[in-house]
Amino acid sequence: MGYDLDLADRIRELVGTERNVVEQAMFGGLAFLVNGNMSVAVSRQGGLLVRVDPAEVEPLISDKVAPAVMGGREMRGWLRVHEEVVESDDGLAEWVRRGVGYARSLPAKKGR
Repeated sequence: MGYDLDLADRIRELVGTERNVVEQAMFGGLAFLVNGNMSVAVSRQGGLLVRVDPAEVEPLISDKVAPAVMGGREMRGWLRVHEEVVESDDGLAEWVRRGVGYARSLPAKKGR
């Protein structure tokens, strides 16, 4: 299954005014990079992958938000957000804001 094209379009609308945002196909989904740092990605498994401060992960976990796992390993500082959470515009905007904000706080990757 490919990633949700409508969800990708909704994210584009939210990040359209942000500086230095680039889209890149990754892991079968579509990632949005800020200054070369991944911030949020539309997952081919549905929903979003969102990058957050690793120290803030625990309080964000719920029945619809879980630590992201790839290749059997938990990805530190990444959350998998169920599609139900991002169905509403407010829900999506909150998670995109979190991911973009955290990625923007990181040092820019060289060449960005």
